[in-house]
Amino acid sequence: MTPPPSAPSIPPTFSVVAETEAGHSPWSDAWHRLGRNRLAVAGGCLLLVLAVACIVGPWFSAYSYEDQNLDLGAAPPGAQHWLGTDTLGRDLLVRILYGGRISLGVGLCATMVALSLGVTYGAIAGFFGGKTDMFLMRVVDIMYALPFTIFVILLMVFFGRNIVLLFLAIGAVEWLTMARIVRGQVMALKKMEFIEAAQVLGFGRRRIIFRHMIPNVLGPIIVYATLTIPAVMLLEAFLSFLGLGVQPPMSSWGTLIKDGAEKMEEFPWLILYPGAIFSLTLFSLNFVGDGLRDALDVRAAKD
Repeated sequence: MTPPPSAPSIPPTFSVVAETEAGHSPWSDAWHRLGRNRLAVAGGCLLLVLAVACIVGPWFSAYSYEDQNLDLGAAPPGAQHWLGTDTLGRDLLVRILYGGRISLGVGLCATMVALSLGVTYGAIAGFFGGKTDMFLMRVVDIMYALPFTIFVILLMVFFGRNIVLLFLAIGAVEWLTMARIVRGQVMALKKMEFIEAAQVLGFGRRRIIFRHMIPNVLGPIIVYATLTIPAVMLLEAFLSFLGLGVQPPMSSWGTLIKDGAEKMEEFPWLILYPGAIFSLTLFSLNFVGDGLRDALDVRAAKD
């Protein structure tokens, strides 16, 4: 009897396990790209060191920023005073560190004021559009035509030379560009599907603007903020150079540069050290700003 044909052999199946790559958010990708930018990382580290030194450094010094020694006068750098003293015998290193608190504080606080005004103003103009947008942006155009420095000087003359007013006055003239940037971004966003879906679901305008639109334009906002800080610090230094900024015995890097410029031929260290610290800070902020701009660019190639 012929045996029944054997069933065809079935080759063993091998389970192929696909290795799925863990997902990355756009922010983690941006952070990774920023970490590969050596200039931005170096600038950020230098800024961190300067900020910590300005905050903590004066506490460990035997001198105060206002302690005078008229008998000592403008002494060159030495073992007792590492960066020398000014014409009134005050320790220059302590005054530079204390001045860094003022200059960095003005940069950060005035930038926050500028961002608060500019982001809100630009988002409202871009979202509502039409006559509202036309009116709001014509106001911006008119303010652009005003000389910013004279406007700040008038504010300081009429309301007094108060350090808090200095923060507000500088921030009040630095928000116009941010308003234009945010307006353009919001006008592009409001035509996208997720904004239309939010409107269909009945979300209010305030919720759409502050919870859906502004978070999606944080990239340009962060980049411009890092570029606004050095501009604000330069404006503060210019006002201090004119005698309208921080008042003695307090100091900022602008006032120290002003004092050093008056005696630079006799005592060059009075302008050399404050100018070098100020320049390094501005360079670092610009490097960080450029790095953030490249890192947050959605068109940047992913490795």
